[in-house]
Amino acid sequence: MRVALFVTCVNDAVYPSTGVATVRLLERLGVEVDFPQGQTCCGQPQFNTGYRAETVPLAHRMADVFDGYDHVVTPSGSCAAMVRNHYPAMGDDQAAALAPRMYELTEFLVDVLGVTDVGAYFPHSVTYHPSCHGLRLIGLGDRPRRLLGAVRGLDLRELPGAEECCGFGGTFAVKNPDVSAAMGRDKVRSAVSTGAEVLCGADNSCLMHIGGVLRREGDPVRPLHLAEILASTEEEPWS
Repeated sequence: MRVALFVTCVNDAVYPSTGVATVRLLERLGVEVDFPQGQTCCGQPQFNTGYRAETVPLAHRMADVFDGYDHVVTPSGSCAAMVRNHYPAMGDDQAAALAPRMYELTEFLVDVLGVTDVGAYFPHSVTYHPSCHGLRLIGLGDRPRRLLGAVRGLDLRELPGAEECCGFGGTFAVKNPDVSAAMGRDKVRSAVSTGAEVLCGADNSCLMHIGGVLRREGDPVRPLHLAEILASTEEEPWS
């Protein structure tokens, strides 16, 4: 099977290890991964800030760049939700055509490849934060937890108030910094209470926000994208 990777802006600029982990994981499962060089932003920041007309050219570019692929995989529920939920609502056929071919990583693993045990090994205690877009807009459900539950050596711990927003919300954090920071502190307190070594999520934007609070509070919990846990094996542990 051949797929295209949509790595997203945040991963490309700040968390390239997540993109590397996604490719390593998919290739280990026998998937051929292409990385179209022309990919840019999906337009979510512009769309969420009210610049709807300015989003359309970005959506067109996305549709052009990923044309010809039956499956486009992204390690981001947020960006997947932008393409799947909002491109069709733009009333633009070219952009809408990409929507049914866009898959968040855990959806692709469970629904398309039909696997939950990806052969991962991660001997650490982990708690999982379900980000809002993945949870509410594209309905990831228990897919991430099923994948984590099959990882050898992993001790999965319940996160109190797991479905509560971490406070990032993209431009929400910029427009409402005090509220955003307070929500982030609530999420961090919940994570620390589990005693877990790692706070796992499927969106690095949320993990960036939570990680900032963790650093400021001096808490030892490490934020880490799900792809990096799933890419780890006993022979090739993820650092």
